[in-house]
Amino acid sequence: MIKIAPSLLSADFAALGAEVAEAEKSGADWIHVDVMDGRFVPNITLGPVVVKAVSAHTSLSLDVHLMIENPERYIAEFAAAGAAVITVHAEACVHLHRVVHQIKELGLLAGVAINPATPASAVKEILPDLDLVLVMTVNPGFGGQAFIPSTVHKIREIREWANEIGHDLRIEVDGGIAEATAPIVSEAGADVLVAGNAVFGQSNRAAAISAIRAAAGGAKLG
Repeated sequence: MIKIAPSLLSADFAALGAEVAEAEKSGADWIHVDVMDGRFVPNITLGPVVVKAVSAHTSLSLDVHLMIENPERYIAEFAAAGAAVITVHAEACVHLHRVVHQIKELGLLAGVAINPATPASAVKEILPDLDLVLVMTVNPGFGGQAFIPSTVHKIREIREWANEIGHDLRIEVDGGIAEATAPIVSEAGADVLVAGNAVFGQSNRAAAISAIRAAAGGAKLG
């Protein structure tokens, strides 16, 4: 089943509690939290204190995407703040297997993200250990970027590998996801769609989420 995860990066930072509550009321499945450190990516966003504050305003799973260097230093803090899913970047981890199991040992779902220029093979060896792979369909760091079509083949590759080993893997996509691109990634095998401006940039968030879900739901996985 397709999950829609509105990204807080596109929400009103002056009213995050209200924005999260409205997203839940509008039919969101997860809340995607983009954490940026100004080093791994050029932008700086928020930390565990904000995640903890946001968690008080929703019963939805907080899907925390760490776009930071040396993420192992902060995993326990984000777990304590209320994260249900923590995703780290393959490009940011020297010892990726160790970091993934650090997340799992805290009882959370563990994900690994790959940037547009990173091949799908970066996650193949560790795929059986993962709950989620996040395929970036834009270069991380800023909201509102255009979808990169050349990333789609990686979604299909990863889904095929997961199917071959009988692994119930979630494949998430982040970047330029809207009603027009949702069926493209869903057909390739994605089942968690991160949408920023396509949800929080709309006056009717419920209609926006429903439209993306409907567009994605018309495609068959794998």
